[in-house]
Amino acid sequence: MTKYIYAFDEGQKDMKDLLGGKGANLSEMKRLGLPVPDGFTITTEACIEYLKQGETLPETVITQLKEQLEAFSTRTGKAFSDDQNLLLVSVRSGAKISMPGMMDTILNLGLNDDNVEKLAQKTNDARFSYDCYRRLLQMFGEVVYNIPMHAFHTYFEGYKKEHGYETDADIPAEGLKTICEKYKEVYVEEVFKPFPQAPLTQLTEAVEAVFKSWDNDRARVYRDLNDIPHDIGTAVNVQEMVFGNSGDQSGTGVAFTRNPVSGEAKLFGEYLLNAQGEDVVAGIRTPKDIQTLKDQMPHVHQEFVEVSEQLEAHYKDMQDIEFTIENEKLYILQTRNGKRTAKAAMKIAVDLVEEGVISKEEAMTKVDVKSIDTLLHPTFEEKALANAEVVSQSGLPASPGAAVGHIVFTAEEAKARAEQGEKVILMRPETSPEDIEGMIASEAIVTTHGGMTSHAAVVARGMGKCCVTGCSNLEINTVEKVITYPGGTLHEGDMVSVDGANGDIYAGKVETTNAEHSEEFEQFMQWAEDIARLNVRMNAETKPDIEAGYQFNAKGIGLVRTEHMFFGAERLVEMRRFILSSDEETRIQALNQIREYQTEDFEHIFRLSGERPSIVRLLDPPLHEFLPKAGEEVTNVAQQLGISEDKLNKRIAELHETNPMLGHRGCRLAITYPELYVMQAEAIMTSVARLKAEGIACQPEIMIPLVSTVEEFTTLKTQIVESIKGIEAQTGQSLNYLIGTMIETPRACMVAGALAKECDFFSFGTNDLTQLTYGFSRDDAGKFINDYIQSGILEVDPFQTLDVNGVGAMIQTAVDQAKQAKPTIKIGVCGELGGDPKSIHHFNEMQIDYVSCSPFRVPGAILATAQSVVESGR
Repeated sequence: MTKYIYAFDEGQKDMKDLLGGKGANLSEMKRLGLPVPDGFTITTEACIEYLKQGETLPETVITQLKEQLEAFSTRTGKAFSDDQNLLLVSVRSGAKISMPGMMDTILNLGLNDDNVEKLAQKTNDARFSYDCYRRLLQMFGEVVYNIPMHAFHTYFEGYKKEHGYETDADIPAEGLKTICEKYKEVYVEEVFKPFPQAPLTQLTEAVEAVFKSWDNDRARVYRDLNDIPHDIGTAVNVQEMVFGNSGDQSGTGVAFTRNPVSGEAKLFGEYLLNAQGEDVVAGIRTPKDIQTLKDQMPHVHQEFVEVSEQLEAHYKDMQDIEFTIENEKLYILQTRNGKRTAKAAMKIAVDLVEEGVISKEEAMTKVDVKSIDTLLHPTFEEKALANAEVVSQSGLPASPGAAVGHIVFTAEEAKARAEQGEKVILMRPETSPEDIEGMIASEAIVTTHGGMTSHAAVVARGMGKCCVTGCSNLEINTVEKVITYPGGTLHEGDMVSVDGANGDIYAGKVETTNAEHSEEFEQFMQWAEDIARLNVRMNAETKPDIEAGYQFNAKGIGLVRTEHMFFGAERLVEMRRFILSSDEETRIQALNQIREYQTEDFEHIFRLSGERPSIVRLLDPPLHEFLPKAGEEVTNVAQQLGISEDKLNKRIAELHETNPMLGHRGCRLAITYPELYVMQAEAIMTSVARLKAEGIACQPEIMIPLVSTVEEFTTLKTQIVESIKGIEAQTGQSLNYLIGTMIETPRACMVAGALAKECDFFSFGTNDLTQLTYGFSRDDAGKFINDYIQSGILEVDPFQTLDVNGVGAMIQTAVDQAKQAKPTIKIGVCGELGGDPKSIHHFNEMQIDYVSCSPFRVPGAILATAQSVVESGR
């Protein structure tokens, strides 16, 4: 019989697949002798079985649950039915991979109308007893019966206001008793049934609710965002309650062993006195800094410091620890590897290496490739900030970044506006797990309540989103859609700028400046380069992009798209003159002018690259892309070129193609118009000759696109080589260059061995190769790809992540053939997949030499190549 439930002392940290991260770590902490309240874990297998059986708890699980409760009662000396030694438990989810804020928690389970009175008598504290009960009623209603939070919250806040209570802790026992009675009425009003009084019924319904929450919309969205599988299920942890709300010598908190924002090696966290755990995470009250615990309970603070150090040393990573203090006794409720900003991740990884805790290779696994992106983006300009109108400087810098956008008050509005292309800032009193899609859609999140460990803060840091919490000087009215601050008001749609680095908010748009990199960033990336096997180049042709790529240590340019150089106003005129003129002399004049432009462009590129390789792709798009579309544009171009509109429209019609991406483009254009590629080759090598005369060495690599046959390549290569010989004769210089092809058709993959004999290098254009392998139009696939993914037909978008069995197999076939035919041939990848971490892992397994991606993806690609080496051992 399958064992579905494990007591904490039966598990250990490497059982995450079965016990989930939380359950495995609770078991591990028990083994370490830490003060962990007793409990047991219902496995992920039970969750999977529950979902398979149509959301029905298997009888085996129910039987084992009853047996485990008996053993639990024996160990603790408490029971649901024992009024003198009442057992109350928490029910928490815990998947293998941490999903902070995505799943649901229930506290104080086991209380009912009868034993709440007995608990009040035993503890001689009716206020404490009814505070626990009102929390259970609210959490159970929200999690198990899906009663909206506002059904409870509106009454609770109204009661406080009516009776003049400033804080929750001010409400006396009689008031809490009244609130409990109202909460029970809410059950009948909202779901037409009473709150269940039997503790075992409460427990089984709570377990089922946690299993159900694995499949709710927000959890699915979070898993999609973080590439977490949908089929691993969640475990459920049932744990003896300890009470942080049992007076002023009790409390609850969340702390990190290092600062999750900056990475500083200093305990970072918050706590609330006379509160329960969800109060901190929910962000309803703004907590105190963990350092102040030293003054209030020095011995508890010291014990917590020691436990924190022990856990970090044991797990060899920064830990996120939840704790409760009951009458000055410390209990540890959870530990996990803490979510952190990219900046913090870099510093923590480097510090742990330098402290001798982990190796450089292990450090590579401590930083998420996606998170590096946040380190490369702008911050607000100091001068602009000096003149900006301050809205708030009372907020906490929960997650760094500089974000500008229009105010929205709901997750739904954020998502809707973002889908229309608008940049939005989600501003709310606090966020909850239901807001996840709006948080993803927003540039930044701002809340008036909550601290550095609230839901908004933790989730934003995990997503790399800018976030400011606890803006106490703002009043956000989500009904009226207005924000009141000391200097005025803001309304939905108004623009604000949010500085997640220091917690400030400004009215209007504040200009930004480029990011600066820390010493830890430079050190970490150097280690990554040392470990990586693949080189990383960039796709770039403009000066800012090339400079950025080299700043990020790109090893050259993997793709210069020459068509981008034709679209400047003057250049476009000459290109149109070449396409439209029937007069040979005019065409030659136009081509000569374009050659001058191109020579100038290539000279700038090669000057920046120096001896680093630069692959120049010759003209790729069909000619009609250079022509006017219709109406006034046609009239203007006709006047510009001195031809009639009729003649121009006729030529446009002649060049029209039904399927241009499969039509007269790439090398096919050069077969028809050989002078195009000859002109470009001459421009490339003329610029090389000029630089050589200045003493600047270059390494140009000329790439012919869209080749499908060996004969296409050799025909064009012959013409290009002859033209280069002419340049060498004119300049009296011997010039170095390579000629290769872009492999982007299935046929090219099939004849790669024969092509390799004629080529100096290959570069896989994965965008077109994916398009042609699947028969999907890349421009139109977005309309149905998500349907394929949602239906389980495709796991991922093949234009974003390599299709290993199809496109990947094509590439592997081509690589094997090419290396066999010419072992020295250099092979790269320059499509979108060249910057995708998962794809890079597969490219590392192949005999590919480099990947190329956009400049700002270069650091992430370098890290991905290093991680791939660490994971695969090669």
